[in-house]
Amino acid sequence: MIKLLPEISQSYQTPSRTKILHALITKTHLSRDPFYATKLVRFYAMNDDIVSARNLFEKTPQRTVFLWNAIIRAYAQAQKFDDAISLFIRMAKTNTKPDNFTYACLIRACYENSDLDGLRVLHGGVTVYGLGSDFISCSALVTAYSKLGLVDEASKVFYGTFELDLVLWNSMISGHGCCGFWDKGLELFNKMRSLGKQPDGFTLVGLISGLICPSLLPIGQGIHGFCLKSGIESNSHVGSALVSLYSRFKCMSSAHNVLSSLCQPDLVTWSALITGYSQSGDYLQALLLFRSLNMEGKKADHILISSVLTAAAQITNVRPGIEIHGSVFRHGLQSNIMVSSALIDMYSKCGFLGLGIRVFEAMPEKNVVSYNSVISGLGLHGLASQAFKMWEDLISKGLKPDESTFSALLCACCHAGLVNDGWELFKRMKDEFCIQVRNEHYVLMVKLLGMAGKLEEAYDLVLSLPKPVDSGIWGALLSCCDVHGNSELGEIVAQHIFDNEPKKGAYRVMLSNIYAGEGRWNDVKQLRDDITDGGQRKVPGVSWIDGYGY
Repeated sequence: MIKLLPEISQSYQTPSRTKILHALITKTHLSRDPFYATKLVRFYAMNDDIVSARNLFEKTPQRTVFLWNAIIRAYAQAQKFDDAISLFIRMAKTNTKPDNFTYACLIRACYENSDLDGLRVLHGGVTVYGLGSDFISCSALVTAYSKLGLVDEASKVFYGTFELDLVLWNSMISGHGCCGFWDKGLELFNKMRSLGKQPDGFTLVGLISGLICPSLLPIGQGIHGFCLKSGIESNSHVGSALVSLYSRFKCMSSAHNVLSSLCQPDLVTWSALITGYSQSGDYLQALLLFRSLNMEGKKADHILISSVLTAAAQITNVRPGIEIHGSVFRHGLQSNIMVSSALIDMYSKCGFLGLGIRVFEAMPEKNVVSYNSVISGLGLHGLASQAFKMWEDLISKGLKPDESTFSALLCACCHAGLVNDGWELFKRMKDEFCIQVRNEHYVLMVKLLGMAGKLEEAYDLVLSLPKPVDSGIWGALLSCCDVHGNSELGEIVAQHIFDNEPKKGAYRVMLSNIYAGEGRWNDVKQLRDDITDGGQRKVPGVSWIDGYGY
């Protein structure tokens, strides 16, 4: 049995086969052996069956550090951090001492749960148990402090370690990137190489992941060149990072070329490319690549599914959305909150609100994101009263609204002309829920007031904002002036926009429409000539009838 278990590990990573294996071990009177219990707990954890894993753990009389680590890790991976910490405290009261893997698992749980106090306590435990120079514990601490934005604390751990292995170097380089200090990460990379340490794929991924600003594209291309010279580009993790890099900078041909150069691109790499096309506005290509992925038999995860559903929503074509919904059912992802929320959003934006509501009602669990999706859909379709009922239901469930919740509600108020309700929500967002007001909230409030004819009130609101005021807010007020034919205020607003965005022709066209409504044709001609002479242009409107041929 001991020789057989490693060989069947892969085949028993399904719920039913894990239970068969458990029954087999029980019949042979080996279920009380901590070695087999540890293996089974890991299998149950892989299948998200935390209840069976815990039951087996409790029934095993002899518990080694490996068994304790397996059950603690199972709870940490299931995002049940309080249970993981509780088990650790219980373990500390036994004769079994935690090892470096115990601490590494709990440290990761702390940063995933943003628990800085817990992290500091565990750091103290690492020191007390003499693991202050252990590579695994120190690497986990460096990563954790970096993820929480405490790069100085991470550096203290890093430089306080007597002998630095490659994992620690990688953790610190990645940590600098996480905190936005890509230049410090690059310096550390050069220092590592000068000391004779050869980088691996994880080193390069840490460097690449820290390049966020589009102006850093040449740095990214330089790192790509190093990967090619070192033969590391074929590494799947590096390839995925490069695809993500070029996708972030909207260099989709380069991203596609990197993926094509990989022998067997994994799901993460495909996801990076498809998401990149979607974020670049090439939604059709994103959907076509997703279809190719399905044709190859690869199983998409919830993150990729959500991304392509967003693409389907953007082209307002329900056909690919329905196909993706079928894929969701085939892969058993219909209960995933992220996927269900994306389905609600897709159906609502494609005009099938009823289907979106059915998805919402069928969800076994609902969070603020799913409520935001259905509130937004109801508001988009002019059903403000139902949107407010969903808002009340969200509050009664004890969920905490976020900035997107209020954007969806204010949008519903705009569609229904509910000025008083909008003002009340706007004040509650700041005073009761302490949510920072963003530009989109101001845009919606200006539209709400302006469309209701309260142009002076909307103008006063804009003037009260910190300078400089975003052009989108001024633009919302100008569009309201256009609707109500108020050229006097329109000219004042337009001048603010021209000072901030002198090359945007759309606002000049808007002002010329106001002039045209009053018969001021000379002013219209002057504005149109300014647009032509200044090399400005307005993006023309488009329409289609199932024009994407998906």
